[in-house]
Amino acid sequence: MKIKITRRALLAGTAATAGVTAFAGPWKHNRVWAQRTDKPILIGLTHDASGQFANSGQDEQRGTIMAIEEINAKGGVLGRKLSYIVADTETTPSTATRIAERMINRNEVAFIVGAIQSGVANAIGQVAQKYGVVYFNTNSSSPTEAGKDCQRVKFVWDGTGANFANAAAANAVKTFGKKWLLLTNDYVWGHNTSKATRTTAVQYGADVFDEILVPVGTRDFSPILLKIQQAKPDVVAAAVGGDDFKVMRQQTVDMKLDRKPAWLNNQQDWPDVYGLGIDSVFGVFGTTWYHKLDLPGVEDLVKKYQARWPDTRIDVPGNVFYNGYMAMHELAKAIERAGSTNNLKVIRALEGHKMSARDRLQHGDAYIDPVSHHVQQTIYMAMGNDKPVDKTDYFKILSWVGADDAKDKNEATDCKLQPLDKTPSYEM
Repeated sequence: MKIKITRRALLAGTAATAGVTAFAGPWKHNRVWAQRTDKPILIGLTHDASGQFANSGQDEQRGTIMAIEEINAKGGVLGRKLSYIVADTETTPSTATRIAERMINRNEVAFIVGAIQSGVANAIGQVAQKYGVVYFNTNSSSPTEAGKDCQRVKFVWDGTGANFANAAAANAVKTFGKKWLLLTNDYVWGHNTSKATRTTAVQYGADVFDEILVPVGTRDFSPILLKIQQAKPDVVAAAVGGDDFKVMRQQTVDMKLDRKPAWLNNQQDWPDVYGLGIDSVFGVFGTTWYHKLDLPGVEDLVKKYQARWPDTRIDVPGNVFYNGYMAMHELAKAIERAGSTNNLKVIRALEGHKMSARDRLQHGDAYIDPVSHHVQQTIYMAMGNDKPVDKTDYFKILSWVGADDAKDKNEATDCKLQPLDKTPSYEM
């Protein structure tokens, strides 16, 4: 079952939702409905369909929907099928707040899954914590999501900027040089990722001599690239994402700056590069997954993706799809372990949960950190592939580091989870 929330319907329903909230009284924070085995478990999917991360949002949505379909084909969860509603968060935190409120108060979702932009994820997480709704932030990766903006109900599934910096910085200083320039998208993910990169790079001997801010929506990078050309850094450490990253890549290649200086692109999301051609992939970058990993189950997932989504322009699954797909399957497993959709029981089933490398389709085991609710996992470093085996083989995997080696040690002090007994009980 699928319901789509349009922007018009969302805005039209805001007053009604507010009225329900006002009438609801104290029980809105402690909502428990009797479980019926014939009532589907409703999942709210908060995926961008417009804005800077529209391509990634729709790829993430393909992952969560495909997982839901597979779960239902095996009988659902606790004898109940999963259904879902989808809403476009528009890469805008204020829209995400309204959507989360509506999904909970009007649509009565059991869980919320999705987000690309970290401001959007933070907004959804705040609403989810207010009501006690378990929320899976599948793809936004500011270090603050598992740090100061962590929530008891929120679980973070992507690697963060700090994880990718930890995996890359030491080798980059040694290989490329100590004179570093930061290139930073001017919003929460960019700032916090560059902050983590600076800290790690300096620790290994880098001299970060400048930082250039890139306004969201930049389409002419020539002034920025000319400034980089004149500064002659050894390394440009870029934290630029979405459509901005696509445009930057193309113009960097056009100006022949893709080989020198060295580029360290914190994370490369597959939807941001696929379709641009292998020549557009320059520099060293991080990812959580690649469709050519030589591991059991990877080829099967690629085939299932292609059979289910034959008409999408992205011919093979990438890291964004992967995060949504894996997170949705793990949510279903957690409900089964809890024996209930009750949020407090599901949270207990998730905290500290271990996932095998085989199940994760990665090289190392993963686990959900009980301190930060962040999935600690294998982080891969890659570069453009000079010997592709087919037209989809953009990346050459250079190395990988395990969960604990990539871990952001600051999460343990920056994240202050609310006590479980102070988190509202919620069950649908």
